[in-house]
Amino acid sequence: MFKALPKSTEAQVMGKQLLRCGTSVAANYRAVCRARSKAEFIARIGVVAEEADESVLWIELLEETGTLSSDKLKEITKEARELAAIFSASQKTAKGNR
Repeated sequence: MFKALPKSTEAQVMGKQLLRCGTSVAANYRAVCRARSKAEFIARIGVVAEEADESVLWIELLEETGTLSSDKLKEITKEARELAAIFSASQKTAKGNR
């Protein structure tokens, strides 16, 4: 998706932000899977939830600014929102099971 963005400064800034937080979700989720304690799991899944939510923000901004059309972003927006909801629910469940 990043490679498909226009070369304007605005598009590249938003794209790089999305690229950073999107890859952060994956890297931090991997760390969640290796958590050594419940507290570490909760802390790390919290980071994943935040980064996933930030990814949704950048996708929404790409759409709202007209950088990419709603049609092109429909599926990725849906998936990003679903992942953010899953990670947030996982964090809430883990906190409740202390």
